[in-house]
Amino acid sequence: MPGQALGGFFSMTITLAIDTSTSRTSVGIIQEGALIWKGFRDGATAHGPALPALVQEAIAGRLIDKVVVGMGPGPFTGLRIGIAFARSFALARNIPVRGVCSLDAIAAQVNEKDFIVTVDARRKEVYWARYINGVRVGEPSVNFPANVKGAQIFSDLYPDLLAMAALSGNVTEPIYLRHPDAVATVDR
Repeated sequence: MPGQALGGFFSMTITLAIDTSTSRTSVGIIQEGALIWKGFRDGATAHGPALPALVQEAIAGRLIDKVVVGMGPGPFTGLRIGIAFARSFALARNIPVRGVCSLDAIAAQVNEKDFIVTVDARRKEVYWARYINGVRVGEPSVNFPANVKGAQIFSDLYPDLLAMAALSGNVTEPIYLRHPDAVATVDR
């Protein structure tokens, strides 16, 4: 059993963290609150090939006890790749998978009283949320950058993998703020 004494030795909890909500595919291994491995690949359309390669490199013979995954907001395809991979990985190993709002994992890096975190939503828009004293105020939104006002804005950041592990568990469904571009033929 993960985290249990095994034959006189203590087995430490090892968490696999995955985020594909931004243009970066991020993977990390967290053991007892410390980030012991991290890797990433940049490219908004590279999540599919990058994720399995990064995970294979990350786990390198480690027994994973839990998976945490960024649930968005983010582009439909990128989120779907990360979430489906995380859920499949966890199901195959009979371990828990927990979700986290990716914007919250970005906000954990900011040390300001009142601020907004944004990430590229494509189509000249941004996904964003406002935070006061590190706590999100309201739900994430999508808008044009010119319409996002009211506090200092932090952009060009990526989810912090340690924060993902610490915040995980409160998001069970993907945070899609738009309908997918693809529609069934009958709906056209």
